[in-house]
Parts: sequence; C-alpha cells; structure tokens
Amino acid sequence: MNDRIGVVVITKDRRPELLRTLRLLEDLPERPPIVVVDNASTDSTPEAVAAEHPDVGLIRAGINLGAVGRNLGVEALSTPYVAFCDDDTWWEPGSLERAVRLMDEHPRLGAITARLLVEPRGEEDPLTPELRDSPLPRPGWLPGPALLGILAGVSVLRVDAFRRVGGFSRRLWLGGEEELLALDLAADGWWMCWDELMVAHHRASTVRDPRGRRRRGVRNTLWTAWLRRPLGGALSHTRFVLRSLPPDLTSALAVCEAVAGIPWVLSEHRVVPDHVEEGLRMLAEPRERSSARRYVD
Repeated sequence: MNDRIGVVVITKDRRPELLRTLRLLEDLPERPPIVVVDNASTDSTPEAVAAEHPDVGLIRAGINLGAVGRNLGVEALSTPYVAFCDDDTWWEPGSLERAVRLMDEHPRLGAITARLLVEPRGEEDPLTPELRDSPLPRPGWLPGPALLGILAGVSVLRVDAFRRVGGFSRRLWLGGEEELLALDLAADGWWMCWDELMVAHHRASTVRDPRGRRRRGVRNTLWTAWLRRPLGGALSHTRFVLRSLPPDLTSALAVCEAVAGIPWVLSEHRVVPDHVEEGLRMLAEPRERSSARRYVD
C-alpha cells in the first residue's frame, strides 16, 4: 500500500456509482488507502461499502456535510498527499504515483489538477483548453501550467497546505466550493498546476439536482469574489456572473441567497495579495470567452 497518498471520496445516495468507483480505485497499482465519507445516504450505501469493500475506511456522517465531508476524510488519513475523488470519478493507473513524485520534487506545489476525460466516449472535459493554455506566469520549476483554481473531484493536494487554509468552507457547503479553497492556497504562497499526464475519468451520475447545484454554484462564486477580492475585482466578477445567468427562478434565488449572506461575507472579508488579484484579472478574458463556464442545468 502506498503510504504517501490516500484517496478521499464523498458520496450521497449513489450506491451503484460509488461501488463502481471503489472497484476501480482498489485495482490501482498504487494501492492507496481509501476513505469514503457518506453524507447521510438513505439507499444503504454505507452498508454496501462495508460489505463489499471492507478494506475501505468508512465515515458515516450523520448529516449531509457536502464538500466539508472531504475535510473529515483528510483527517482520517496519515498520508502527506490526498487525491480527491467524487463517486462518479476515478483515477487512471499511474496517475497517483506521478502525483507523489511531483509533490515530492516540488515542496511549494500545493495542488495538481488532472486531465479529465468524460465517459463513455473518453473525450477531454470542455474546460481542458483553458487549463492547458493558462496565461498565468509560472516559475521554471512548476511542472505544468499555473492555475488559480482546482477541480475538486480530480485533484491531488498537499495535506499540510489543505489544513493550513482550513479545508473546504462550511458556509459554501457544495457547488463551486473549490474556488475559495484555491484562492486561500494561492494567498498562502502555494502553487497550483495542471498536469497533462495525470488522468482522471468522469461518468456523470444520473442522480443529480442540477438546479440546486447551479443555485449554490452561482451563490458561492459571488461569495468567493466578495470574500477575497478588492472592490474593483469583486464588482467586475459580479457583473460577469450576472450577465451570464439565464433569467429564471434558479438564478434569482441564487442572487438572493448571495445578497442575504453579505453580513457574514463582510465580517470575514480578507483580500488576496496583489499578485493573486493580478492573476485573476488575467483570467477574466479567457473566462468570459469560455463556452465551458455557462450557468446552465
């Protein structure tokens, strides 16, 4: 068993997808320790995991913690690196071994996001060109294009870095939750990159709440901008988000929820360093051109 990297999977009411993912993870040559955090499933998911995958660590959260379940999973590991995985994503053999080598070689590297293939056709995720062609400047040692974000379900993080910034936010819960984490990593001096040779797969579950996820995603991206960006950057990103929204009830609810959170946002406002804000400004134009960043169900 690899004692350098572990895998944390969060799940809720997706037993078939989770069991498939666990079979694939247990077949990896790296044989990483695996922790599943069950967010109060009602479909016998934890019982199935315990029966069919007894070597997998299982945490039964009494309530649906959303992305915060990953924090519990990290605490259950003793490895210096963690690969996050959703119940409908999995890692390709060799990718975690490569992540360990890159992390070991580059102590300032806080997170690596993999190249994501969408199943069943194995096509690259639509966001891939933005990651591959990131305009951000990078130091010569960084093993791939520099990022100011991660894809939570297909990224490897340095556990010390993750803990230093407090993990995933309880306020944001789920949906675009990685934006705030990534900005806090960058503000704390950690580099993030994309790696062509690390590969993960995603076969989207049919058990989804697209409107709820879009509502939370819009709310959370607004909160993140207001929490961490200076006034000009926050206003610019807010305008972009509002222009991108379809004019429907889900969008209206998202904006209302975001506005309702302004008091706590102001109480926790902490502006990122200038070089991080400059990077966010550099990413604004590619984001606005992106066809992969549309707020649709």
